[in-house]
Amino acid sequence: MTGHTAMIDEQALDWVIRTRDPDFADWDGFTAWLEAAPAHAAAYDAMASVDADLPAILPAARVLPVPANDPGMPRWKRWRWTGAGVIAAAVAGIVSLSTIQRADPYSISTGARERQEIALKDGTRIALNGNSTLRLDHANPRFAALDKGEAIFTVTHDASNPFRVTVGGVVLEDAGTVFNVTRDAGTMRVGVAEGSVIYNPDKEAIALPAGASLRMVEGQKAVVVGQVSPEAVIGWRAGRLVYDNAALTDVAGDMSRNLGVVIRADAKAATSRFTGTILLDRDAEHLLTSAAPLMGVEAVRQDGGWLLKGSNATRD
Repeated sequence: MTGHTAMIDEQALDWVIRTRDPDFADWDGFTAWLEAAPAHAAAYDAMASVDADLPAILPAARVLPVPANDPGMPRWKRWRWTGAGVIAAAVAGIVSLSTIQRADPYSISTGARERQEIALKDGTRIALNGNSTLRLDHANPRFAALDKGEAIFTVTHDASNPFRVTVGGVVLEDAGTVFNVTRDAGTMRVGVAEGSVIYNPDKEAIALPAGASLRMVEGQKAVVVGQVSPEAVIGWRAGRLVYDNAALTDVAGDMSRNLGVVIRADAKAATSRFTGTILLDRDAEHLLTSAAPLMGVEAVRQDGGWLLKGSNATRD
């Protein structure tokens, strides 16, 4: 059983135990987890099926003496959770010893213009850009989830236990890889510098070799696959943003993240494309006032940040 499969089984077991609780109320969270991947529903059904057989496996419940002044409810809640622990142990023992290792998630977030370098125990390295949030798991170094922002993954490859990055409902699986992932304003972008990445290996299974890029808008099925130079993939770490016919909304998001200020593109500017290199060697005001004309837009202050206003003509 791979680490990823074991992690899904652990999550499924948690949901089986929690949904048995009469006070359970997180049905929205449970539904979102089921819909995140086809494997989730299958794992939950398998765990629930084992759970249904537990009455024949578990010892009979003890009848505890009840003090005359005991209202009953507090002791009932304690016994309910004790029972849940017995159920968890029984199901874990039936399914696999690997499910005994529980998930131990944690998050890392960066502020404006703050960056972090993260080393996982499997040798994988992650560079997290500013205004970004990443979720990891102490118990599973082959998992990461990018909730927002940008990160470069330099992955130690293991064909028997591939490294997976989840971005919303999307799964990215490595194949010996250096790749960059951006999640910004409902748009996800991937650029591969070395090796290859598989987009949604259990569904579309789109292979992205070195020099390939992918862009998708969350909630839409269509994806756009293109080309990108390996230098451009990891350029932000060297202080430059490199583009080839990029949407100005993407450029604005990248500049905002790297400069630590809010930068947006209006509706007209959003239709513009940009090819060129932006050096991150100046403050936002000097950089925007010099770069905006090259993008065919005007940079104006707005609400404490900057707005890129489109004109009737655009240029590369």
